[in-house]
Amino acid sequence: MTKLIQRMREELVRRNFAESTMRTYLQVVEDFRRYSPARLDQRGPDDIRRYQVYLLEERKLCVDTVVSHIAALRFFYVKTLKRPAMKQDLPYPNRQRLRLPTILTPEEVSKLIDSARNLFHYAMLLTMYSAGLRRSELCKLKVNNIDSGRMVIRVERGKGGVDREVPLNPKLLTTLREYWRWMRPKTYLFPGTRNGWRADKPITPKVIWEAVQHAARKAGIQKHVTPHTLRHASAYYTTFQSSFILKAIGLDQAQSAAVYGRNGRLAPVPARLAARGPVDR
Repeated sequence: MTKLIQRMREELVRRNFAESTMRTYLQVVEDFRRYSPARLDQRGPDDIRRYQVYLLEERKLCVDTVVSHIAALRFFYVKTLKRPAMKQDLPYPNRQRLRLPTILTPEEVSKLIDSARNLFHYAMLLTMYSAGLRRSELCKLKVNNIDSGRMVIRVERGKGGVDREVPLNPKLLTTLREYWRWMRPKTYLFPGTRNGWRADKPITPKVIWEAVQHAARKAGIQKHVTPHTLRHASAYYTTFQSSFILKAIGLDQAQSAAVYGRNGRLAPVPARLAARGPVDR
């Protein structure tokens, strides 16, 4: 890590940025450093303009990914190097129109979860779907976050550093109890590994990604499936009709979830789907 990137890391830390955001920003600036032999603090508007064109035309990154790159470079030049004028040389590209997410049918959700490699993966996928968790939230989920007395799951430091509580499905609780008797996790509900041995540390997002991909292939699902697909399905089948629950899963207002039913593509029987999803089957 160069001195300039180390300085950027310190600026991120003192502003209490999320760890995932810090990793992304630092990696973006490191990639930009490797793009050209010139020192980072000696590059000007022409270098930045060529790099943006390179990201869009040669690497063919999606617009949202390029936006995150620009945000990282803006932080580096404006906050770290104290060059506010550089903000004008780092315009955000026009965002594409919001696209509908991939929504699995209830049968596909059930097949996906049932196709998990083992109990460890099965419990992970069921928890993601039932609680509507993001991948990063599942990684950090702790044993003491499961409150069976109140039948809620406490999600700590979710997106934006916000805590929230989500309902604990009875079927999920039964599965988690069986899983706990088998795995005996200590701090983190889904512990990672160190040197090939199980350790009391969070799993990495890659583990969850691979678990979902393996289950999707085994289930024969042809749609593009990612870990976040389970969160989309959770919102669509169990929470879309309730603005109160939508806020509980971290969406500020009901309109934020309109993408799940855009252009009239709502569930054919909304009330029934809201009350009974794949996890209840």
